[in-house]
Formats: sequence, C-alpha cells, structure tokens
Amino acid sequence: MANASGLAAERLKTGAFEHKPSGVKYSLSLEGSQLMLTYQDPKDPEIAASRKLEYFLGSGHLGLTYLYSLNDYLFESPIAYYSASQSLDMKPGLESMKQAPPALPVQAECLRCHMSAVQHSDSGTINRYRGLPFLHAGITCESCHGDTRQHLVTGGKALVVNPSKLNARLRDSVCISCHLEGDISVERAGHSALDFKAGDPISDYLAYFVYSGQGATKRGVSEVEQLSLSMCKQTSGDAMSCMSCHDPHYTPIGPREQAAFYRKKCLACHTGATFATAHHPGDPDCTGCHMKRTGAENIPHVAWTDHRILKYPEAPIATANPSSGDALVPVFSPGTTRRDVALAYYNALLEGNFALEPKAYEGLEAIKPELSGDKNALAALGILSEERGDYKQAQELFQEVLKLDPRNLIAISNLGTLLAKSGDLQGAIALWRPAFERNEDVAGLAKNLAQVECIAGDTAAARATLQKTLQYSPGLRDVRQMLTHLPACATQKQ
Repeated sequence: MANASGLAAERLKTGAFEHKPSGVKYSLSLEGSQLMLTYQDPKDPEIAASRKLEYFLGSGHLGLTYLYSLNDYLFESPIAYYSASQSLDMKPGLESMKQAPPALPVQAECLRCHMSAVQHSDSGTINRYRGLPFLHAGITCESCHGDTRQHLVTGGKALVVNPSKLNARLRDSVCISCHLEGDISVERAGHSALDFKAGDPISDYLAYFVYSGQGATKRGVSEVEQLSLSMCKQTSGDAMSCMSCHDPHYTPIGPREQAAFYRKKCLACHTGATFATAHHPGDPDCTGCHMKRTGAENIPHVAWTDHRILKYPEAPIATANPSSGDALVPVFSPGTTRRDVALAYYNALLEGNFALEPKAYEGLEAIKPELSGDKNALAALGILSEERGDYKQAQELFQEVLKLDPRNLIAISNLGTLLAKSGDLQGAIALWRPAFERNEDVAGLAKNLAQVECIAGDTAAARATLQKTLQYSPGLRDVRQMLTHLPACATQKQ
C-alpha cells in the first residue's frame, strides 16, 4: 500500500504506440530525469501536446498510470502501462475514441485510496488545487491507524487506532473504505468520503449499491463483496476479516513465498490431523485452485483474484436472481435512506443506465420536502426536472443550491442554461464567466459560455474562451469547429 503512488521518476515506464481507432500516436519518454507524455495526430499537426508527468498511481502489480498538472489543474494521462501485456495502451473507456481524448480531470475522491491526506479541490472547482492535492504519496500509517502525532511525540506510548482491536463494523470499515466499490456509491448527506478516518464507520460517509442479480467477479474492486459470498466468511462470521489472510505490513514476494504464506493462513482454520499433509501435498498453492484469477470485465488487460474461495472452482455459482435487472440494492451500508437510494439511481443514470431515470426522479420528488440543505440531492432533482421540461422547479432548485454553495458548478452550469434559453444572455454570462475562470479545463462550460458570448455580440471574448480551454484538450474537434464558425455564430438570433 505504501507503493500505491509516488513521484513519476520512481516508476518509469517508457514506450510508444499508435492508437488505431483515432490514429493518434502516444509516447512516454525521458527528457533528462523528467518523464514526458507526448501525443500527436499525424492528420492534424495542431492536435499535439507534451506534458510533464509528476506522479504515478498503482503498485505496478496490475499496471501504472500517471498524473500531471497544468495551471494548477490536475489530470490523468490518457494512456497507462499494463503489467500483464507489459505494454502501453489507452485507459479503460478510451479504447474506441476516434480523436485524442479530452483532458481527464482528477478529482480528490479518486485520489483518496492511492494517496494520504488528500485535500479538497479549490472551492467551486472539479480538479484545481492551488496547494498540494495531497500531503503524502502512498498509503501512510494514518490511513489505517488514525492520527499518529501524539503516538510519535510520546515515543509510542500514546495509543493509535488498532483495527484488529475494533469491533467488526469499524474494523472492516478500514478496508472497505478503499476495497469496496460496488456498482454505485453515494456520499451520505452532509459527508465527504475524504473526511473518513480510521475508527469511523464507513457507512457514515458512503452508501454502496450493486445491481441485483449480477455476479461479484465483474468489477475491478469487488473483493469485499466476493469474500462475503464465500463459505469461509459465512461460516466464520465476524471472526473473519480481510486481515485474516492479509498482513497490511507485509507482502510475500515470489510464487513459493506466496504459496507458503497463504497456505499457512488457510491451515489456521482448516485444521485436522492429516489435512495439511493429505490435501495436495505436491501443490501447496491453495489460492491457485480455490481463488483463481478471473477477468475483471470493466478493466482490460488484467486478471483479478476471485475472493469467493470456491470449494469447486469450476462449478457455477449463483449470486442472486439474474432476472432482477436494474434493481439497486445496498451492500455493507446500514442506515441507507430513501435519499441514498434515489441518488444511487441518479448516479447510475449518469453512468449511462438511462432506463433508471424514472426511479431517480420519482425517488427524489417523493422526498423533496426532506431535501432542504442537501445540495447534492437538490442539484440532482433540479437536473432531472430540467430534463422533464419543468424549468420553473429546476430553476428554483438550482437557486436553492446556490444559497447553500454559491460556487456550486453543477447549479451554476444548469441555471445558466435556463437563463440563456429564456433570453437572458447577460444573466447566463454573469454566472458562467466567473465559473469558467475557476474551471478553464471544463470544455462543456467553455462551449456554452462562448456560444452565448458570441450571440451577445462579443466574438473576441468567445474566441478567447475557446482558445483557453483548448490548451488543456487540443484534440477536441467540436471546439475547433466552433472557433472556425464564430463569425456565423454572431449573426444568430436568440
């Protein structure tokens, strides 16, 4: 875990490849001691960039990706190194793109399981950090043991959080906080996952949901779910945890050491006078048979250890009713509220499951009187109301969000759209201009602002807006096309 991130110079992977669907050529190379990402489209010399990579993410067991910053905005490289193929390739989700992808913003919530003391992004921004985005690379002692300052000052006399001494819910929360994703997660009202500390229940910060009927080997981070399905866990109950088999302070190296280490863990429970010697004495690798590596379907190039610990690995296992379809059910999340469920359906909608729109809207609308002060739920209901044509309610909801959080980018973006549609171009510009100055890399905001600026007759401002956002994502063809057609835009009538 200490190697989950660090300076890019500590994990150098170089090479080059051409992405066939887009024709864009990518490379990672050393310039002196600096690792550089460069890409270019041979068909268009203006679509090119060179970025200094600052940090790596990933232990390297499955792969590595890199981060870079530009004007205080933090981004992820569009290409990654995959250990299984020992090669560079596109990040998951970018494989089929027909152009150079837009800059990939790195939000604080995405860092918290790779770095320590992750900081919130600047107010009203997605990925801008005027200070350090995190204070320590890798997973430090504090991630599992809480505040260690007094422990250090007193030479170890002051106690720290010891996960093994906590009750099962708090003990497991330490691991769940990073090793459970589910299909959908929702931050609880008034809480941020960044504020979770060892010794807290993770369910106070996050509610997790999975699609009923889907197997627990389909996602990259699903070990906790898989373990809960195992006979080992179901028989042992709270006595078994991740730490029953994993030592956070030690990782066995090499096949022989790994086999011996985990076999010893198995035999701690599977006792018997002859079991240890009679059960496959010629092959001590228990995991090779009972915890086979299975493909994680949403992450190409990798395999994932199956934590169901199947007695007969080839036998099919039913995890739920496969006909349950789009029903989201909470897992490891006591105290889940109707608000959490409704937002789970909303988040699933954002990920492309459009059939869940009615459940998201109806769930939030039913509890609208309870949402006062809940900016995330109010903004979600505002967006759903806008999409249904209820502009009056949408505008009221976005205004309510802005009373709670005057720099809320979601409310600003959507309220500005409503104002522009109503003909209030200057009102939209007054909202969007300060927001864009805080979020120059958000191409959607830039396009909306430039469009309204141009229609309002200020083509110079529109041009400057589009040129500014292109420095982050030079491959965006629609932005370049807007630049070309600005004179025509200025003649449009609202």
